[in-house]
Amino acid sequence: MIRLQLFSIGTICWTKIVFYRMIYEQNVKRERSFVMKKENWLVIIAGVLVGVAALVLTKLGNPANMGFCIACFERDIAGAVGLHSAAKVQYVRPEIIGLVLGAFIMALAGKEFRPQAGSSPATRFVLGAFVMIGALVFLGCPLRMVLRMGGGDLNALVGLAGFVIGILIGIVFLKRGFGLKRSYPAKLVEGTTLPVVMFVLLVLVLAVPAIFHASEAGPGSMHAPAIVSLLIALVVGALAQKSRLCMVGGIRDSILVKDNHLLYGFIAIFVTVFIGNLALGSFKLGFDLQPIAHSSHLWNLLGMVLVGWGSVLLGGCPLRQLILAGSGNGDSAVTVFGMIVGAAFAHNFALAGNPDSANDAGEVVVGGIANAGKVAVVIGFVVLLAISLLNSRKEAAKV
Repeated sequence: MIRLQLFSIGTICWTKIVFYRMIYEQNVKRERSFVMKKENWLVIIAGVLVGVAALVLTKLGNPANMGFCIACFERDIAGAVGLHSAAKVQYVRPEIIGLVLGAFIMALAGKEFRPQAGSSPATRFVLGAFVMIGALVFLGCPLRMVLRMGGGDLNALVGLAGFVIGILIGIVFLKRGFGLKRSYPAKLVEGTTLPVVMFVLLVLVLAVPAIFHASEAGPGSMHAPAIVSLLIALVVGALAQKSRLCMVGGIRDSILVKDNHLLYGFIAIFVTVFIGNLALGSFKLGFDLQPIAHSSHLWNLLGMVLVGWGSVLLGGCPLRQLILAGSGNGDSAVTVFGMIVGAAFAHNFALAGNPDSANDAGEVVVGGIANAGKVAVVIGFVVLLAISLLNSRKEAAKV
């Protein structure tokens, strides 16, 4: 009788445990599902607003299909401070300043500002430089690639193919154990380096603009009103920080872990810009004579392979590096400085792409890149391969 009672009590207790565990697991699943849906909507909303911002900036004066372009705008800043002498691409772009400061403010407000550094800074500097060279061969960063697609530029689809190939190569090395040295908590001065630099740059532009170079013709002379650009970029920087917007991360995660969360943001940007260009009458479908673009397909492809591969090794696209630097990541700040130096190097040594043009007879003259640029891309592949192999775990490489 006692055994029977003990068995009954045990059975009841076990049933209750199983019941409450089932309820707990269901609640956890519901909570996770809610969080995932919330994050998906956040990145989609961020993508829509970034697309609208790009359309507005283009309408107000930025070059066509270039409401935002991290590579192009960092190149313009490099020229404005005298790091290169290409007269047509010199202007202190408020968009870059606003992106960093917007991310900085949002990180502080959300208590996500965490100074850290020490993750192979020299390697990151070199990677940043070659990612920039690849982007300028293509004539745009991953964000501008999406904006160009939304404007009907089919050359950007070639760039997208190269970008995906580059990401796939990077994923191969991730699976082989690739990883740069881990970062460590750092002092406040390390985490605020890029935000302070951008703030000082803003003050100097407002106080003594004459000390900077400014293009009188070409893309550098085409820009929206500075205060509007700055305010819009502050909002975009804050949204990008909160939503973790990253083109490389979106494609990488979709392939590696079947997570399309970040990819939704860039799909939202494309759809918004596509619809906006149709509505504004600025959609132009084709390869030839697209705004500040060339139809040399092989080098469009290879330039973006370099960008995709390098960005995977860095852990984020050029936009993401700016946002991380604004959030306290000193290693991303080093990467940004590497990209700016890479931009200067590209224009000082004629490595960047040249847009298509039309001759007097109205015939299309394909732009593309000079031999020096082709050599630079090949050297970039060799450098990235060396970095990928030397930073892959031997035990993982044997698997």
